Amino acid sequence: MTTAPSAIARAGRSAPGQKSAARQKRSWKGPLYALPNLVFVVGLFVLPLLLVLQMSASKWPLLSGNKGWNFPQNYVRAVTHRLFADSVVFTLKYTVLATVLLIGIGLGLGLLVQESSRWKGFLRTSFLLPSALGLASASLLFYVLYSPIAGPFADVMQRLGISFLGTPTTALVSTTFLIVWRYAGFYMLLMLVGLQGIPVDVFESARVDGASRGQVFRYITLPLLRPTLALTTVMCVTGSLLAFEQFYILTKGGPDNSTITVVQLIYLVAFQGQNDLGVAGALSVITLLALVLINVLQLRAFNTGRDE
Repeated sequence: MTTAPSAIARAGRSAPGQKSAARQKRSWKGPLYALPNLVFVVGLFVLPLLLVLQMSASKWPLLSGNKGWNFPQNYVRAVTHRLFADSVVFTLKYTVLATVLLIGIGLGLGLLVQESSRWKGFLRTSFLLPSALGLASASLLFYVLYSPIAGPFADVMQRLGISFLGTPTTALVSTTFLIVWRYAGFYMLLMLVGLQGIPVDVFESARVDGASRGQVFRYITLPLLRPTLALTTVMCVTGSLLAFEQFYILTKGGPDNSTITVVQLIYLVAFQGQNDLGVAGALSVITLLALVLINVLQLRAFNTGRDE
């Protein structure tokens, strides 16, 4: 009769220790689950970033390696490079054009496929299908389409005296058309997710109050879609500022170096011509700082508009 209470007492005394051990064991699971991602971030972002910072402050030829401290000469040589100003202006021009078109067309397509209809699934799939193609593959495809010799529009363009990639303006427009074709469906999907997150009751209440489609879009859809617009704008601006594959494949920076982007300039300085990783590293750091600043300004602008 006396053993039962003592067993219960021992069990009561051991329970807190067991709970503490189990809690401590569970506390280690979170860091262990995050460890692969931590290794990925450190190995593919932090360490390369530190290496680029070291390169940007050192004499670092492509073939002979580090030859000592060289700060701030690399940054001076980077911003005074003969193609630096032109590449910045062209990259900004392309970024504005691509962002306006992608956001506008993506939103328009999202509104088009939002409404339920018998063609809804077909339209969504058709618009999204080009996104499954890699950018390099899409660029090669359009390179053949734009070819003045073997392209399907070669005869027509020769008769009209127009070349898709022969002048700075047509090269910019042709490359932007490729990007819109490739990414419009992806931005449509993002916009569609944002549109479907808006409560239907809000639209119904507006229609009951007599609001027109334009008023609903301006005063309800756009304000409630602000977080999605912020996300898509940041993504589009960042991707456009880092443009490389499409111009490298389609134009090679031509004609007359008129379509060289900032990332192309980094490639040229590092692996062609100067073969100077130090100056290329300085250009990379400047580009990274510019990206961070532009994204901060974008997010602040969207937050300011939301508060108002």
